[in-house]
Amino acid sequence: MQPFVVNLNDLGRGVSQLSQSAGREFFESFGNQEILDADIKVEASIHNRGVSVDVEAQISGTVTVLCDRCLERLDIPVETEFEETYTPEGAELDFSQEVYDFVCIALPLQRVHEAGECNPETTKYLSK
Repeated sequence: MQPFVVNLNDLGRGVSQLSQSAGREFFESFGNQEILDADIKVEASIHNRGVSVDVEAQISGTVTVLCDRCLERLDIPVETEFEETYTPEGAELDFSQEVYDFVCIALPLQRVHEAGECNPETTKYLSK
């Protein structure tokens, strides 16, 4: 089963806890080529109310992208969360899209190394 797809028949009614991880392959499945690597952990509380399902998820970890300045790999920490209510039409609940969206939204617009940490061979051309 794919990450962040829950079989509601296995959960039953009430609150269940879910802990899953995602890596580079997860982001590639959405066609994302900017995220080179990832180590994301999702801790979710899933409240199955029968007709609706409430999901509260905390997302933490790191993603690796290219630095906008020197084009070297850059690890960016990610800490975000979301709450969503779903009305599932079948026996499965898929909240993969929300995990993907919230990780992408949590990334800064400008992705650069801290001062002095960029590749000096590349940055010497920027100062000319």
